[in-house]
Amino acid sequence: MAAAAAVAALSRRLRGALRLAGARPGRAAAGLPGLTPNLFHKNLAKVEPPHQLKFLHTTLSRNGLEEFFDDPKNWGEKTVKSGDAWNIKQLRGKSSEDLHKLWYVLLKEKNMLLTLEQESKRQQKPMPSPERLAKVQKSMKNIDLVVQERETALRLLQTGHEKPVPGEWRNDFLGRTYWYTYKEWPIPWYLNKKYKKRKFFYLPHVNHFIRLRHEKYLRARVRRQNLEKTRQKVLQMKFPHLAVNSQSQKEERAEASFQRHRASSVLETPDSQLKDAEQL
Repeated sequence: MAAAAAVAALSRRLRGALRLAGARPGRAAAGLPGLTPNLFHKNLAKVEPPHQLKFLHTTLSRNGLEEFFDDPKNWGEKTVKSGDAWNIKQLRGKSSEDLHKLWYVLLKEKNMLLTLEQESKRQQKPMPSPERLAKVQKSMKNIDLVVQERETALRLLQTGHEKPVPGEWRNDFLGRTYWYTYKEWPIPWYLNKKYKKRKFFYLPHVNHFIRLRHEKYLRARVRRQNLEKTRQKVLQMKFPHLAVNSQSQKEERAEASFQRHRASSVLETPDSQLKDAEQL
């Protein structure tokens, strides 16, 4: 009993000392000399100053749900000016950090345009400049392609594999080519009955059916192209003024390409041949 009472008294003194040390920083705790609040300061992790930290902010602190709506200056306008979509050539010149920031900017713009589209449907009114949504989606798709290109290049340097999971191209028993992904099996392949049942080859008599399948695919592609040409002719008959404009634009593009080709051929021509052509 005496020992229990002594332990209880010691615990009460310890709690009181810690409480007193927390209330009066810088002084020794009463009853326990040398006990200060910074007793465990050597074990604490070093905290970096706030100016050395980098934070990612995608939303202004003063804005809330207003960012889901368009700028109030554009309310009631039938058309809203917007730039072109980001192409792959422009995105390849940016760093990964800039692509990350641009992705979130485009994501916010996409959410705003989707909200505007839904509100226009609810009010049964046309959406102002609906092509903006297609531009944003195209830009996000191009960013995804550029990031995949960089990941593939890095993977080729590190592992030599183009795919994220190693594998190889194989053929099934019908002659179709597909990508086979390597998997882990609990037993070796020559003891795996399920794996041995799969056939990664085709017999010679399948070549005839492979040719028929390719012919079917080519016929379907030609049919789609003919249907598209027919649709273009019908539209030109219905809207002749638009057909004239499109024809003039085609001619301008053809003339511009011809001029570029001619200029490049002149640059590649030797000086002696140019002099002979001038004399003639």
